[in-house]
Amino acid sequence: MTKNQIFDDRTSQLMKVLVESYINDGLPVGSKALVESSGLKVSSATVRNVMADLEKMGLIHAPHTSAGRVPTVQGYRLFVDSLLSVKQPDKDLLKQFSAHVNDTDDQAQILENAMDTLSGMTQMAGLVVLPKKELIALTQIEFIPLSGHRILAILVQSDNEVQNRVLQLDREYSSVQLQQMSNYLNSLLIGKSIKTVCQILTGEMENTRQKMDDMMRSAIQMATHAFAEHHEEQDNFMISGETNLMQYADNSDMDRMRQLFEAFHEKQHILNLLNQVGDADGVQLFIGQESGYGPLDDCSVVAAPYQIEGQSMGVLGVIGPTRMAYDKVIPIVDLTAKLLTSALNHEN
Repeated sequence: MTKNQIFDDRTSQLMKVLVESYINDGLPVGSKALVESSGLKVSSATVRNVMADLEKMGLIHAPHTSAGRVPTVQGYRLFVDSLLSVKQPDKDLLKQFSAHVNDTDDQAQILENAMDTLSGMTQMAGLVVLPKKELIALTQIEFIPLSGHRILAILVQSDNEVQNRVLQLDREYSSVQLQQMSNYLNSLLIGKSIKTVCQILTGEMENTRQKMDDMMRSAIQMATHAFAEHHEEQDNFMISGETNLMQYADNSDMDRMRQLFEAFHEKQHILNLLNQVGDADGVQLFIGQESGYGPLDDCSVVAAPYQIEGQSMGVLGVIGPTRMAYDKVIPIVDLTAKLLTSALNHEN
C-alpha cells in the first residue's frame, strides 16, 4: 500500500514533523508538541487521533510508559521513501572535502581519506569496502634486476594499483632473461583476476613442474613470491570514527554498543551486508532490523558503490543511529562515492 493510499496531506505532515522532531532531539513526541511544530491549525485531540492511526499502522510506537511517540523502523522507511527532502552540503565544505579526498595519488590513501572525511562530516562511523580480488585483474608484470641477487617485481593491476616487490634470489639473472620471464608470465596471466593468478601459479608449481624448462620454472617461482601477499589477503573493509557512535548512546545502551563494536571487529556479517550494495545503483539504506543482523538493530547503514573504469569495485558508507539526519547523510554518502570514483579514475 502506498503512502497516498493511506495518508492525506495532514497525516503526511504530522508524520514528517514527528520523525524530524525525534531525529533532532531524541525525545518522544507528544500531541501538543506536534501541534506546535507542525504549523497546522488542528486540535491536540485531532492530532491524538492521527497518532493513534499511525500507531495502528505500525509506523510509530510509545516507548515504555511515555505519552509521546517515536518512529518505528517502518516509520523511518516511510519517511525516507516518501516524505524526505534531502539537503545538499554547503559548497565551501564540498571544496574542502574534495581537496582532502584528492590530495594523494596513492589508491589506499585515497580510500582512507574518503572514509575519514565521511566520518568527520557525519560524525558517525565511516567505512569503505576494499576492492574485491576477483574484480581486480593483472595488466602487467615486469622484473628489473637489482644488485646482490635481487630483482624488483612490478605488478600493475586493473584497479590502477602498482605494487612493487623486492625479491631475494639465489642467483643472478640478466636483463634479457628477466624480460623473457616477464613475457612468458604476461602471456600466461594478463587479464586474469588476481585471485585466479594466485590459483594458476599454485597449480603450475604443483602440477607441471617437470614439463617446464629452467626459464619457465624460474619465472613461476618469481611470480609466486611476488604474489605471496595476495594469498593471505581477504576481502575486507576499513572503518574509522567508531567512537563517534558513543555520543548517541546512554547507559542503558552500553550492552548494545559493546555488541556493535564486536561486530566491527568480527567484520564478516557487516561485510556481507555491504556487499549487497556493490551491484546496486546509487545510495542504499538499511534501517534497523532491515539489515537482518542483530547488532545493527538500532543502527542505520547508508552506503553507495564506487567504480573504477565503469566497474563497481567496492562500497563506501556510514553506520549511525536510526535517528540520524537522513536528509543530510544520504547526499553526503552519495557525493563521497562520486568523488571517490572520480579520484580513483583520475589516478588512472
